[in-house]
Amino acid sequence: MAKLVFGLQQSLDGYVDHMQLGPPGPELSRHFLEHVRELAGCVYGRRIYEIMRYWDEDQPDWDAADRDFAAAWRSKPKWVVSRSLKSVGPNATLIQDDLGTALGELKARLAGEIDVAGPDLARSLTDLGLIDEYRLYFRPLVLGHGAPFFAGPRPPLRLVASDLIGEDTIRLTYVPA
Repeated sequence: MAKLVFGLQQSLDGYVDHMQLGPPGPELSRHFLEHVRELAGCVYGRRIYEIMRYWDEDQPDWDAADRDFAAAWRSKPKWVVSRSLKSVGPNATLIQDDLGTALGELKARLAGEIDVAGPDLARSLTDLGLIDEYRLYFRPLVLGHGAPFFAGPRPPLRLVASDLIGEDTIRLTYVPA
């Protein structure tokens, strides 16, 4: 059975605005590359999926690390939860109805970790009791605004791990209490 894991980079004050946080440093980039390589797949809300589509086509200014990440990301199956999209890109499946059933079946069918990205999507999956783990990657910035990591009330959680990644990122791992 697969495990749904919601994890995103965020500021110290809990916002996940990727434009304000900027790109991760080399150590965190390597961490995310290895993480993506090990995934069984990814589940995205529309907004995060549209951001991640950046990796669908090579860019002339990419370095080797960017190309490695893009190759790993492209190889993973993706499920995109959206009522407004009519189609999705390569290696992706659109989920428009009955999120609970679709993701429950996905968890039962696959093994390993399925990455969940998007605070609104994560809230819906939390409300359905489908998130198995939360990974909060704190970076040393204070934004003061943006989308919060928890789009609704924070569920009861129990800390199971804390890890320093590189020189400036701490990952806190929680499971539902």
